Formats: sequence, C-alpha cells, structure tokens
Amino acid sequence: MSEIFHEIFYRPIFNLLIFLYNVIPGRDIGLAIILLTIVVKAVLWPLSQKALRSQKALTDIQPKMEALKKEHAQDKDKLAKELMALYSKEKVNPMSSCLPTLIQLPVFIALYQALRHGLQSNGFDALYGFIVNPGKIEPFLFGAMDLSVASPYLAVAAGVAQFFQARMMITRQQPKKVPGAQDEEMLSMMNKQMLYMMPLLTVFISWKLPAGLALYWLIMTLLTIAQQAYALRSKPALAPEKV
Repeated sequence: MSEIFHEIFYRPIFNLLIFLYNVIPGRDIGLAIILLTIVVKAVLWPLSQKALRSQKALTDIQPKMEALKKEHAQDKDKLAKELMALYSKEKVNPMSSCLPTLIQLPVFIALYQALRHGLQSNGFDALYGFIVNPGKIEPFLFGAMDLSVASPYLAVAAGVAQFFQARMMITRQQPKKVPGAQDEEMLSMMNKQMLYMMPLLTVFISWKLPAGLALYWLIMTLLTIAQQAYALRSKPALAPEKV
C-alpha cells in the first residue's frame, strides 16, 4: 500500500515541485510552492466543486427540511422516511460532500511529504529520469524569507485565511432556529466553536512547521475562498451532481 501511495501520489507531486523549482528564473522554491499549490488546486477543482455544490444544494433545501422536522418532531421514523423522500425528489445526496474530501486526503499527505523533502534538499532518488536533480534547494521566498524554518507571520496569515473560509461556509449554512429543535441549536453552537477552533489549530500547527508548509496552506486556503465565493454566489442553485 505504501508503494502504491508513493508512486501514484507522492512521486508525481515531488517531481512537479522540483521541475517548477528548476524552470523558475532564480530558482525560487517559494514561487515553486505557490505554483504547485495552484496546479494541485486546479486538478482537485472538480472534486471540490462537487462537494461545494452538494453543500449548497443541502443549504437551499434547508427550509423544507426544517418544516419536515417540525411536522414530524414526535415520529423519528416518519421523519427519516420523509427526509429520504425529499433528498430523492431534490436529487441531493447528503453524503456526496464528504466523498470528494476523503479522496483528497492522500493528495494532501503527499503534498506535505513532498514539500518537507524539497525544503530539506533530500529525497532526490524519487526523481524521474527526465527531471534534473538540483543538488541543493535554496529554501527562500524572493531570496529573503527562509521557508525551511517556522514563520509566525505566515502561520497567523494562514489562520486568518482559515477563519474567513470557515466563516463564509458557516454563514451560508447556519440553520434557522425552529422552536424546540435542539439539534439545530447544537449544530449552531458547534459551527461557532469550529469557526474559531480551526483557525487557532491552523496557527498552532503552522507555528511549528517549516514556513514553506504554512505558505502552501495559506495559498490553498485563499484559492478555496475564491472557489467558495464562485460556487456559493447568490444566484440560482447549481444542480447537484449525483454520486
């Protein structure tokens, strides 16, 4: 399994990083990381878009879901059947937003390993024959910021970006209050906790990692914000895709 992961995920990403580093004028690993992040985001765009469309579709039918919960508050079995009927009628799969995220996990793990090895100038034995071995990578962004050591500035920037990304989704998905609906109140409370916990966790993790990884996380989050703004814009809902 580890060999499959190495060949399918890690090795292509690591080779792309080194290729970008070799062709960028001045061999700036920071710019290589930014370009690599853009390429990876572009490749994962259809999966991410599918997840966002599903989330948007669930948000759009939320008033109907709340009405059913209020109508069948005392009959959980009837409520479950009515919700399934609603999902079928609206062609919404409540699990379809989770699958694309799970598929992306191996890619993110491979990215982490590729960036770590690249910043430490090792792992060159994984290069394809047509990729030039740079020998040593200068771990700087614009020749000034050392990306091989932790950067509090990039860590905080990544956390702030994570906050706005989470806030955008939570604001969109915040459930309307229904009298006596304790599950919606609990979900609302969890959303508010996650709004602050995830950015703080991002800062905490990025604070100790090499700045190159924080740079990747910052750029990926900014690209995700742009994608969310596009997918969740206040226009007629996109038809959710079947899984």
